Amino acid sequence: MFLVGLTGGIATGKSTVSQMLRDLGCVIIDADVLAREIVEPGKPAYKDIVAYFGREVLNDDDGCLNRHKLGQIIFKDDEKRKYLNSITHSRIQRLMMRYIFYYFIKGYKYLVLDIPLLFEGSRILNLLEDTVLVSCTDEIQLQRLIDRDGSTREDAQSRIDSQMPLSDKREIAKHIIDNSGNLDETRIQVEFLHNRWINSLAYLKFWFIICLWVFSAGLSAFLIYKLLPSTF
Repeated sequence: MFLVGLTGGIATGKSTVSQMLRDLGCVIIDADVLAREIVEPGKPAYKDIVAYFGREVLNDDDGCLNRHKLGQIIFKDDEKRKYLNSITHSRIQRLMMRYIFYYFIKGYKYLVLDIPLLFEGSRILNLLEDTVLVSCTDEIQLQRLIDRDGSTREDAQSRIDSQMPLSDKREIAKHIIDNSGNLDETRIQVEFLHNRWINSLAYLKFWFIICLWVFSAGLSAFLIYKLLPSTF
């Protein structure tokens, strides 16, 4: 099995591409979904967040975390954003690794990891065979964000500027899906990559590493057994 990292920028259409891949039968492990899972009421991350930020970041009716309220707080405060990341990122990655192991045992050929901050220091990056960036022009990104959230042009631009620039991400990604056009144009690019992964032999490399590790462990055990005194 091999892993593919999918990322993008705010309002570039990553969720659209992710759904297209699902429609093609791909397994998607979504970091945003995992992030919601780890902050469910009663879980350790939930308790840590409430202890630091107070109950003002919770919904009044059900006590669940209000991501919008929390987002408004950390958007304006780098220190609080870093603390939140320290609470959540390691837990998200551990949960993601458990899902990866589950699908590996089930014999899947490859998985797509949907990670918004893939290029911003994620340790998962070193495990990926391929990386895909969903991108679009700067003006289209800005207008989509304005239309989606009903924000002013200044607020939308400020949110974009708070993220790693798409130009920098384009330099890192192995593949770029240009989502500036219509859905059919995007779907053609998605299907091309999907066919590439389906026909790839990259999964054999992972199995080779596993077999090599098992062989090395077995050989070490055999040599230790042979070298130990017979009276031991």
